Amino acid sequence: MTIYLSRNRVLARQWLKFRRGGKVTAGVAERSGFGRAVVRTALSLLGTCLFLFAAGFVWFALSLARVEPNLTVKAEGVVVFTGGSDRVLEAAGLFAQGQGKRMLITGVNRATRSSELAKLLPVPRDLFNCCVDLGYQALDTIGNARETREWAQVHNISRSLIVVTSNYHMPRALAELSAELPDIKLYPFPVVSEHVDVSDWATDLRVMRLVGGEYLKFLGALLRITVREEESALEQAKLRASETASE
Repeated sequence: MTIYLSRNRVLARQWLKFRRGGKVTAGVAERSGFGRAVVRTALSLLGTCLFLFAAGFVWFALSLARVEPNLTVKAEGVVVFTGGSDRVLEAAGLFAQGQGKRMLITGVNRATRSSELAKLLPVPRDLFNCCVDLGYQALDTIGNARETREWAQVHNISRSLIVVTSNYHMPRALAELSAELPDIKLYPFPVVSEHVDVSDWATDLRVMRLVGGEYLKFLGALLRITVREEESALEQAKLRASETASE
């Protein structure tokens, strides 16, 4: 009888050890499975983001103009972002044809004099002196857009503008201008430079870097503009709520 009870106690202890070990093993396996699931989800999200980023880059590169448009619209003004002499020449040609009542060259080097530009541009001297404005304040695309907004306000331009800049720079220029002048119709005139063929974005490393850099700047501009608009909308909502509460 004693031997029987002793054997039962031994079996009971062994069974308890087995159960405890099973619970520990199950817990470790459960935590390990959860960790693997988190890693798989993170990798899946990363892969999705990389795919969307790459697809966006391809879309951006393919959307850039390969040829200059035959723009016949007449607008209130013509604005050109400096950065290449061909941009200014193309804008001056549109302005001289009467496709804008005033012209702004934004981002002009402070050392450049209007008399020097007047000799170089295909614009009659009296028309240049009358209606061509030089903006010296802008240092980047954000500054170009703000300088254009201030110029438009001064000259009562409120309906339409022709925008002239390089083809690879146009998406960012339009994004910045649209944020500063939301009520003005923008007509893009993308300048195609003989020095940069955006069609080679997938084969020419130099062009790929240029287009890729513009794509990153474009995304940054969109993000900054979106955040600013959301903050502005939130502030307006708070103001309206405060005015309602005070009533």
